[in-house]
Amino acid sequence: MDEEWIERYSRHILLPEIGGEGQKRLNEAKVLVVGAGGLGSPAALYLAAAGIGKLGLVDSDAVDLSNLQRQVLHGTADVGRPKTTSAAERLADINPDVEVVEHDLRLEAANVMEIVGAYDLVLDGTDNFPTRFLVNDACVIAGKPLVHGAILRFDGQATTIVPGDGPCYRCVFPEPPPPGVVPSCSQAGILGAVAGVIGSIMASEAVKVVLGLPGILKGRILAMNALDMTFREVNVRKDPSCPVCGENPVIKEPFDIEFACGVD
Repeated sequence: MDEEWIERYSRHILLPEIGGEGQKRLNEAKVLVVGAGGLGSPAALYLAAAGIGKLGLVDSDAVDLSNLQRQVLHGTADVGRPKTTSAAERLADINPDVEVVEHDLRLEAANVMEIVGAYDLVLDGTDNFPTRFLVNDACVIAGKPLVHGAILRFDGQATTIVPGDGPCYRCVFPEPPPPGVVPSCSQAGILGAVAGVIGSIMASEAVKVVLGLPGILKGRILAMNALDMTFREVNVRKDPSCPVCGENPVIKEPFDIEFACGVD
């Protein structure tokens, strides 16, 4: 707690809900961000700035020119580079005190438990259903809180999942939609700023979870539409028959889902 530490986090320390002790909890926290793209970019930027001690990044893709319209972790010079490498360098510039761990890989049933198990909290900023269900199942089984976000066109949504205390992703969406029904962002498009809004909400939720603050989006889905700039809240309940967190769960370990993204 030297003078530089106090100056860097002074605006947090001034908040009664955080203070010096809360800031130290943030500095000791280990958070995993799955996806260094549209949602993971703003979320990771704000988590690094907040002083999260260990920040893991999972992404197997390289930076593409089409990413730069919304994936603010990366720049033009990063095109062609691994997203985790580009992101790690940017985050180190934001806050060199944060330990950034690069997971340049695709999450699968074979590796998800080991990776998730090394962190206190997970943020899901992925853009495909197989990984969303995989991350949800792994977090429920491992007992790790999960902040979920999704975006498409002018719409976005976010929710926070606390295993054993409220609904999980499968309580709301028991199975992925039929293949060929839901378009991908590359087919339907996405307003870049929507990613910034939802990613920032995810970072706020993560900070509140780490600090144990009230008001997280547990049992609630916050949905926004940027065209008419409205927010609405949908209350969701825990499903007693949920296959992963219900009274008699049948999913005891994560498994990979085959899913064709995009509309025919």
